[in-house]
Amino acid sequence: MMEEYMLPCLNKKYLGFECFGCGIQRALAFILEGEFIAAFKMYPAIYTLILLFGMIGIHAFKNLKFGNKIINTLALLNGFIIVTSFIIKTFINH
Repeated sequence: MMEEYMLPCLNKKYLGFECFGCGIQRALAFILEGEFIAAFKMYPAIYTLILLFGMIGIHAFKNLKFGNKIINTLALLNGFIIVTSFIIKTFINH
C-alpha cells in the first residue's frame, strides 16, 4: 500500500544505476510493517541512521556532554556502511 506513494530514484531512472539512498524508503516501509530483517537487507544503514537522527534530536534539546562526539562517530559509521553496501550492491552482486 505504501509503495504507491514512494518517490522513484531519478538516478536509477535516468542513469540506470542505484544511488547511495536507494532502498531507504522501502526499508522504512518494512520497519513500519514489522519486517525488521527485510529492512536491514534492503538498506543496511537503516538502523544506524535512525540512531544518528535520534541522537541529533536528543542533542538538540539536551546538550549532551559527548553528544557531538557520538554524532560524529555515528555519521562516520553511517558513511562507511552506506558506501560499502553501495559498492557491494553495484559492483559485487551485479
